[in-house]
Amino acid sequence: MEVIFSAVMNELVSRSISFLVDIYLKQKAAPTKEERLRSLQRLLLRLRVIADEADGRLITNQAMLHQLSILKKEMYKGYYTLDVFGCRAHGEDVKKDRKVHYFFAHSEFNPAKRVCFCNEDASQAELLEQVLGSIRDIIEDMSEFVMLLCKSPRLNRQPYNMYLLLGKCMFGRQMEMEHIINFLLQAERAPDAAENPPVLPIIGPMGVGKSTLIEHACDNERVRNHFYQILCFSDDDLKGATLEILRDRGRIKHQNRGMGGGRTLIVVELLSDIERNVWKRLYSAARSHIGSGSKIIIASRSDMIARFGTTQPIRLQCLSQEAYWYFFKVCTFGSTNSEDHPKLTAVAMDMARLLNGCFMGAAIFTGLLKANFNICFWNMALSIIRNINQKQVLMYGVAEPWQLAEPVYVRRANKTSSEWFVIFADSQTSSAETEAEDPETISVHDFYFGNVRPRGNFKVHAWTSHLPPHYNYMFHCRIEALPEE
Repeated sequence: MEVIFSAVMNELVSRSISFLVDIYLKQKAAPTKEERLRSLQRLLLRLRVIADEADGRLITNQAMLHQLSILKKEMYKGYYTLDVFGCRAHGEDVKKDRKVHYFFAHSEFNPAKRVCFCNEDASQAELLEQVLGSIRDIIEDMSEFVMLLCKSPRLNRQPYNMYLLLGKCMFGRQMEMEHIINFLLQAERAPDAAENPPVLPIIGPMGVGKSTLIEHACDNERVRNHFYQILCFSDDDLKGATLEILRDRGRIKHQNRGMGGGRTLIVVELLSDIERNVWKRLYSAARSHIGSGSKIIIASRSDMIARFGTTQPIRLQCLSQEAYWYFFKVCTFGSTNSEDHPKLTAVAMDMARLLNGCFMGAAIFTGLLKANFNICFWNMALSIIRNINQKQVLMYGVAEPWQLAEPVYVRRANKTSSEWFVIFADSQTSSAETEAEDPETISVHDFYFGNVRPRGNFKVHAWTSHLPPHYNYMFHCRIEALPEE
């Protein structure tokens, strides 16, 4: 009996020692959080090299574009993770509500399943390992993509970095862009194509980038060389439309005088729906006055325009939280390394979250932040955005003023009275000099932060497009005194 007992005890002791040794070795071998972050940095650099090289080449293969889109989504997620931990590592004094949004909660922009911080007790090492694992997998799958990429022709321009590249391409919409260009350049084989020009609907909420996507497509060299002229129409152009609409309405965006005449691209940008009889008059005018091979693009927030399309519509959704943050950060910091400014990075992350994926908000505030690179100004800008969102919740019950077709209420950073500015709509003009000479126009900086006191109705120069002919985007505003909450 004693022999058996002794044998059992020896076995238990041996197993216990082995168990403790295994735990010790695992703990000793496990990389620290800092080592994981450095590893993540190196992997992200490899992804960015591939992404930058792909952006410098002409890729028309839809499968490759889809694979590139997956690569970029993982890259954005990785940089988002890196920035979140970077802000924490520098010991930022973050408010409780800000901390909640630093975690990878389910994205407000994309319902797809994501890596998420459920709460602060979750294992950071495990979460980092998930992100690292996803990026390692995507890099392993990229070998064939890189081989095919080397065979793709280079674009005429060669971007030096992402900061310069964002001024030349439509961020995050490569697949949609190539879809539009393929539609525009495709030769129609249908027997009635000459009499019935094809129509491509583009549908998406306000501020998602429909107009910007169309601007980039129309600025494409292949598209400009393909069409004799590009005509643009808005809601105002279609009011009381007659069959002579193509002659006395609209705006000529581009004209290729070397072609003489022929193919025409018609772009119709609407705020909502269009009456069927108005569309019939426009379409009938197009059939009568434009040449064979002409195309029509119609864009709107309303899903109803899909019924006018001759092909499947393009439906734009807001960028994911991680992709929008990457876009916002690059536009804000430019060539400056954001890692050298953790406090500014933390404020910028909050601003990107509150802007909720809106390109219009990014165009305005990234320009303001870049021109005023100090923490006090950035905190004032953050306060303005928070006040706007809070007011919209009280007025409409929704904290998405950047994607509503409703007036937006703004309180200036240096005002404590009950005076509010009301933004009613935005518009664009064809000349940068026209609005500069208008005494009723003020800059967006003076609008939010200045002491200029406009009277009655006035206009605010929000930003100027970087694409020719460099349209100005204006806010139509007035002052209102509202009771305090």
